[in-house]
Amino acid sequence: MFQPLVLRDVPSEIQEDCTESQQSPFNRLHHSNQAIPLRRPLVPALACRHHSSHPPRLPPRATQRRPIRILELGSGTGVVGIAAAAILGGSVTVTDLPHVLPNIQFNVKANAETLNLHGGAVEVAALSWGDTHNMEAIGREFDLIIGSDLVYHDHLYEPLLETLTFFLLESEKRIVFLMAHEKRWKKESAFFKKAKKFFDVEIIHKDEPSNGSRVGVVVYRFVGKLNPKSADP
Repeated sequence: MFQPLVLRDVPSEIQEDCTESQQSPFNRLHHSNQAIPLRRPLVPALACRHHSSHPPRLPPRATQRRPIRILELGSGTGVVGIAAAAILGGSVTVTDLPHVLPNIQFNVKANAETLNLHGGAVEVAALSWGDTHNMEAIGREFDLIIGSDLVYHDHLYEPLLETLTFFLLESEKRIVFLMAHEKRWKKESAFFKKAKKFFDVEIIHKDEPSNGSRVGVVVYRFVGKLNPKSADP
């Protein structure tokens, strides 16, 4: 049984900037230093994965030789990456825009005891989607990429796809990207339509609708197509 994570929300002065994070503002906490259970949409899928016997659609979990290496995009508060590190005993690199990182670092330190208890480790790094310099600095040495509430600002659709192309299509190995998403607007279909030209996309987990919402949170699995260049641009 995992103890609740202790998390501090993004400071108000950052929230006032519409580009405060590459993660949707709907996925934010509302009070400082909250303790929350590991119930984010992507976490149940990872937990289920952790307790199963190596489903072929996902990479193997941590072994005695080395921990699973995970990259989180648009980390926001860092909750998903911290939870993934604790659940999988993995080495997780959580990323976001530079001015969001101090808050993530605070949350990582606040949960150091939980991470140590379960053999997880979290590194914090700057990553602006589509920035080749950022992406090359981080490298491609990952087994799994994750993200939650990333498809929100339509002007970031293209940079996000460029980032996924870098890590999924240009890697020497086939890497899986897991993304939790709650559909809110029709415009979001444009992202998925274009993504399917370059990636095989399937649903691997669904939450039931809650709080009056018509749809629940869905976890998608992205894998690079073997011949993406054959797709129409």
